[in-house]
Amino acid sequence: MTQESASSGADAPASLSSMPEVVDHVAVARLYGEPLFAMPQDLYIPPDALEVFLEAFEGPLDLLLYLIRKQNFNILDIPMLSVTKQYLVYVEQIRKRNLELAAEYLLMAAMLIEIKSRMLLPPKKTADGQEAEDPRAELVRRLIEYEQIKLAAARLNAIPQHGRDFLKAEVYMEQALQPRFPDVNADDLREAWRDILKRAKLVQHHKITREELSVREHMSIVLKKLQGRRFVGFEELFDPRSGTPVLVVTFIALLELAKETLIEITQAEAFAPIYVRLAYSTT
Repeated sequence: MTQESASSGADAPASLSSMPEVVDHVAVARLYGEPLFAMPQDLYIPPDALEVFLEAFEGPLDLLLYLIRKQNFNILDIPMLSVTKQYLVYVEQIRKRNLELAAEYLLMAAMLIEIKSRMLLPPKKTADGQEAEDPRAELVRRLIEYEQIKLAAARLNAIPQHGRDFLKAEVYMEQALQPRFPDVNADDLREAWRDILKRAKLVQHHKITREELSVREHMSIVLKKLQGRRFVGFEELFDPRSGTPVLVVTFIALLELAKETLIEITQAEAFAPIYVRLAYSTT
């Protein structure tokens, strides 16, 4: 239903003129933060500005159901005259202001008038001699179905919904206090070895010599370098000035020591420096 507040555009100037222009040098109003010491004379209030909608309906069936339930009518025996009159009063009010909105309601009004006119005529029997169906039967079925769907929708809406009624709690849990270093794979060792070879080529000597190198001897040299030290950088175990043969033997010695689990080769994260330490040293 709609009602208009008891006020109009014609009453606005009379009420505004009675207000004082300045009260003890205090502004009578503020507009966009600026004080107004006098009411504007050309103030216009649209006639529809004071209109109040007391009830909002979702369609003609919603309005009909409201009229029936409000007056405790039996939905299976609707008093068509009373309901139709009340319905037309509401439709007439919205038709004056919103014809597009009233179109759907006007269609239902025509249906109500048709049902009322059919009820005034004598009932006709069907071809098989049975009584004709009540003209209100189809309308009653539609109203009952609509009410069931509306109640079901209200029950679904009452169920707590994520994002509207509650939010999921999110808690961060640290799985491990000790950092876990990634394992060093063959590709990482190969890339580190290539970098050492590149550096060795920059400082290599062009002196041809024949030298017999022992892997076991260089294994001992590596172990001595690791003695008493917690971690040693992978590059620190190689001396580029000693030449490529020595570098190769040293690298093989490292692999042999790792194979025999005498040393450990670790890396903090991907692409991080590689470190070597004794397998039995404390961490």
